[in-house]
Amino acid sequence: MASITIRNLDQAIKMRLRLRAARHDRSMEEEAREILNTALCEEPGPSCDLATAIRRRLAPFGGVELPALERDPIREPPAFDS
Repeated sequence: MASITIRNLDQAIKMRLRLRAARHDRSMEEEAREILNTALCEEPGPSCDLATAIRRRLAPFGGVELPALERDPIREPPAFDS
């Protein structure tokens, strides 16, 4: 099994890891392994384009009904032959 060293770990993060490990009755090393396993073993969700992602994110808030705009008829294009 491989091992890693994590350098420049912020003291606050180390303390939070220590407290979390204590809550779960594990060593810091075992807790870090569990965190990595949980984070990296998740199945990635379906990928979608930006518009679909925004629509999904805002769907719980409901839609917006916009009034139809009245438009003028299309004008004739200019004649350049004269």
